[in-house]
Amino acid sequence: MADLPASHPPVRFGRIGVLIVNLGTPDGTGYWPMRRYLKEFLSDRRVIEVNPLIWQPLLNLVILQRRPQRSGKAYASIWNTDRNESPLRTFTRSQGEKLASRLAVLGPRLQVDWAMRYGQPSIAERLNVLQEAGCERILVFPLYPQYAAATTATVNDKTFEALAKMRWQPALRTVPPYHDDPVYIDALANSIRTHLSGLAWEPEVVLASFHGIPQSYFDKGDPYHCQCLKTGRLLREALGFDAKRMQVTFQSRFGPQEWLKPYTDKTVEALAKSGVKRIAVVNPGFVADCLETLEEMAVENAEIFQHNGGENFSHIPCLNDSEDGMRVLEAVVRRELMGWI
Repeated sequence: MADLPASHPPVRFGRIGVLIVNLGTPDGTGYWPMRRYLKEFLSDRRVIEVNPLIWQPLLNLVILQRRPQRSGKAYASIWNTDRNESPLRTFTRSQGEKLASRLAVLGPRLQVDWAMRYGQPSIAERLNVLQEAGCERILVFPLYPQYAAATTATVNDKTFEALAKMRWQPALRTVPPYHDDPVYIDALANSIRTHLSGLAWEPEVVLASFHGIPQSYFDKGDPYHCQCLKTGRLLREALGFDAKRMQVTFQSRFGPQEWLKPYTDKTVEALAKSGVKRIAVVNPGFVADCLETLEEMAVENAEIFQHNGGENFSHIPCLNDSEDGMRVLEAVVRRELMGWI
């Protein structure tokens, strides 16, 4: 293709794309933006495995009548008013921009972009942008250290769905989970040490709280629970904590079914009632702060702890676009690009 005839139409080729993908975000905190986002998210068969004949009427006639207002109020409490967007969008954009800057030394053939699984910018949109820019090879990076069908797999599903509609498909790689990557564990440990050193008090317990999944998903063979426990163990060892000082819990359960235990909110309550006065919480499974960390964890669980006798509660920020966080993303991308660059 380097020797095209003079009459040949312009063709872009020879570039390599990197697409980082996070969970998603509503476009606003009002009823309709929240409803659109929640409908897309909760209609995903990877997220909700209930028979659609049962689930869709419940979703449309009950949940989407009430939940948008409640979720919108929660989002409003953490909304980035300067940019009129959620913190997750702000951090993911920044991660994409900083990753592009850090990888610029690899040459002009590399192009970095970002997308959301739910909401905008969509995976299909950004894949098309990369393909039209001449990216013949694309690395898709679901931003989840631990694999779950409801997170990593649904990003890959949407990616393959977009490719199925392309006449000229790029070659594709997807990033595997990196829950035990030494660079990731070291970055988390360093972030925790730095945060704790800045407190005027020392936590008696540090909770490593991961997003939960239904117990039934684990029973069907999802490796998520095992990978979370391994991350927790490696992080505890890196910090020199024992099993009592650092505990793994699971948050954000939804609906009446049993989810992975122990539950974060119940553990926070039990710790306070048992006489523990000082705790800190970190969210190793989130690469960027979002509703589940900034509101559910830093606000709701702090209130639970203090209402039940606890005194000092601190939420440790996610790695976000910090130096530690970008070091992890860069290391993973460089490794997965081997053979292409």
